[in-house]
Amino acid sequence: MKRCLASLLMLVAGLAGAAEFDYGLQAQRVAGDVHAFIGKTEDFTTANGGNIVNTGFIVAPGGVIVIDSGPSLRYGEQMRRAIAAVSDRPPLLLINTHHHPDHFLGNQAFVGVPLAALPATIQGIAGEGNAFAENLFRLTGDWMKGTEVRVPERALAAGTTEIAGRRLRLIALDGHTGADLAIYDEASGVLFAGDLAFFQRAPTTPHADVGRWLAALDKLEAITREPGFTAIVPGHGPVSRDAAPLRQTRAWLVWLQGALQRAAGDGLDMNEVLARPLPDEFAALPVAASEYRRSVGHLFPAVEQHALGAGH
Repeated sequence: MKRCLASLLMLVAGLAGAAEFDYGLQAQRVAGDVHAFIGKTEDFTTANGGNIVNTGFIVAPGGVIVIDSGPSLRYGEQMRRAIAAVSDRPPLLLINTHHHPDHFLGNQAFVGVPLAALPATIQGIAGEGNAFAENLFRLTGDWMKGTEVRVPERALAAGTTEIAGRRLRLIALDGHTGADLAIYDEASGVLFAGDLAFFQRAPTTPHADVGRWLAALDKLEAITREPGFTAIVPGHGPVSRDAAPLRQTRAWLVWLQGALQRAAGDGLDMNEVLARPLPDEFAALPVAASEYRRSVGHLFPAVEQHALGAGH
């Protein structure tokens, strides 16, 4: 009896451990053969395991095109199983939209699948990938067990191309990072905007150039006015059937840029800038307060230096 009880307890503990590291990935059909996995609008924590990102896939005639691979080996493995539950066609290509860790650290799970990205993204993953992985280990703990960096080997270029029998428009931009790839599936009218678009979550800015990001948003919004457009999958936040993610991201960036420029012009120091309240428009946005603080740290020194230089 005691032996049976011990075995039962071990089984329950094993099941609890398995559940603890289950991302619960559910493919959401966006349009036709286009699907997305929608993450939480949160910061990285040991509770969510880094599942704060949107990834996706397109079931093409010749195989599955995967867009980003998530924050860990576990995520990539679970993503691959979730894709197989939708289609028996094999993954043919995995595209990383940019070099932030929640978008590429699942690459390792796609053994045998070519990985592709813009050249500057490949360089960023090769140069910073290990440091990013170490940081996510600190933030999410054992969700990252076994995760190693796998660098894309195929360089992509802007333009319309056919992959696995599917016409994709590859749009090379920058602003959120030095290389941001948006992908427009012409058959379905779905735009994968990567982290150029955040929706119902405050944007992150660790490598941002706000001016170039705003220009990129203008280019993406032009696509939403094309006759065949149906949906945007932002890098973070829910799928939208209109340009709302682009407009909300633009509104945040315009406010942020203006607030920092005015603060620098008024001679405020960083602590005074950090103490300023968020406007009502953004106060209730998930992680707005923490992302504002991070953005002040990322962006204010350069804005302040520019203001000081302009004053001489």
